[in-house]
Amino acid sequence: MTTELKTRWLPAAASGLLLTAAFPKLGLSVLAWVAFVPLFIALGNLSPQKAFRTGLIAGMVHYLTLLYWVVITMRTYGYLPWWQCIGLLVLLSTYLGLYPAFFAMLIVRFCRKPGRLLLLAPICWVALEYVRCFLLTGFPWGTLGYSQFNRLHIIQISDMFGVYGISFLIVLFNAGVYVTILRLAKWQWHGQDVSPRDLILAVMLPVTLVGLVLIYGNRRIHTVDARMTKAPSTRVAVVQGNIDQARKWDPVFQISTTKKYLDLTLSAATHQPDLIVWPETATPFYFGASPKLTRLVTETVQQTGAYLLVGSVSAQGTADRRAIYNSAYMVSPDGHATGRYDKVHLVPFGEYVPLKRLLSFVGKMVAQVGDFSSGNKGQTLAWGDATPPIGVQICFEIIFPGLSRALAKNGAGMLVNLTNDAWFDRSSAAYQHFAMTVFRAVENRRVLVRCANTGISGFIDPVGRIIAQSGLFEDAVIQKQVPVLKQTTLYTRMGDVLPLLCLIGMGAMIGRAMVKKRSPSDFTKRPIG
Repeated sequence: MTTELKTRWLPAAASGLLLTAAFPKLGLSVLAWVAFVPLFIALGNLSPQKAFRTGLIAGMVHYLTLLYWVVITMRTYGYLPWWQCIGLLVLLSTYLGLYPAFFAMLIVRFCRKPGRLLLLAPICWVALEYVRCFLLTGFPWGTLGYSQFNRLHIIQISDMFGVYGISFLIVLFNAGVYVTILRLAKWQWHGQDVSPRDLILAVMLPVTLVGLVLIYGNRRIHTVDARMTKAPSTRVAVVQGNIDQARKWDPVFQISTTKKYLDLTLSAATHQPDLIVWPETATPFYFGASPKLTRLVTETVQQTGAYLLVGSVSAQGTADRRAIYNSAYMVSPDGHATGRYDKVHLVPFGEYVPLKRLLSFVGKMVAQVGDFSSGNKGQTLAWGDATPPIGVQICFEIIFPGLSRALAKNGAGMLVNLTNDAWFDRSSAAYQHFAMTVFRAVENRRVLVRCANTGISGFIDPVGRIIAQSGLFEDAVIQKQVPVLKQTTLYTRMGDVLPLLCLIGMGAMIGRAMVKKRSPSDFTKRPIG
């Protein structure tokens, strides 16, 4: 047991901790480039079954430490006892840990020669990340490439390959480092030595690819910067109301909450913005359904002379069949609502209960679970006469690349993320959430405007620079003149080709092994009839 602890469990746990440290708050992004090495060392001579368990340890340690804030959210706003909060975190981390577990099992099963790690490891990792993006409604939080949000030259390839291209490069680099260590230390990988050819490939392939990525990044930054200087621009102001989540929907504070946003909006209007943005569910009432409070907002909009994009809950239908939406309204300078976007990808167990008939007890267990309906993917909001429409994403929709891509493909000249991260308190979740928005700007070469109730609000330009951001839990008004680009990227046009190819490759690899396992003799031995 002591040997197993030293050779398998501790290295696997070390990989999990290194991966977490690469993400915000710590944000030591360089660690991602070597984080897999301890795990590879642990897998060196294991069977596929033991590799699965070892990968599970790495995955669980990573997600337990990355998503610890789930306990804070469920305890503070779900009103669950501590033991249930911790139990839910362990359950979620176990599920997410299955992906590194399958990754470990697959590379041990199919990479019998060390040189094969250079190709099969990144293919398997990216394929599994892609599956995690849509399986069981999808939860791509903590996709490996997001750790590099602050590496400007590296992330430019996202306009071709999305965030998955960064993940592929990181895992390939890790494999190269590991194979080099194997050769220098004269270790074996499942009884196989590292050949001189494998060593050359392990050094040259990662170094060459990283070099090409840096060259591409440098050129793309200059090209997009040049486009931004020539592009039309618009002035946008974001209003961060910093409303206490516990008071947000309390009727006692309804008017004071609304007036706070109105006062901040009037202060923003002194700089004559074209668009003012409020965060997710900024209005503590149903916009349009509460005449007096709605009139307070529309009269203020008329004073500013600007368009207002405001997050609000909305309802459609009769009392018997009413659909509730998490929405964003576009209000014109004359005070009329000219369009509405309804959130498409709802938060499971937060805004709706999946398989409600089977899991009806969840609504009783979690006090603030909602019952929302979803909107239409790719729907943009028009504003102004000659300005391209706006693509809105609400809350964690922004972590799904396909939703931003659909908006850009539908003509959006600007991406706007409305959110309420008060649920996360002061944990690292708010920083992780903000970091992921950088990739949506780069993938589609659109400026991204982010407005959060308690922060982090800010602006990200089309090359991924964070050009302004607020602090957490502070009143804030931030304004910027931002470019409006119209060109579409390869990623916007083609989507997730790379992870899809990886998934096909991984599936073909598994399928071939299953076919080979059933030899022709198996069929001749079967009885007829």
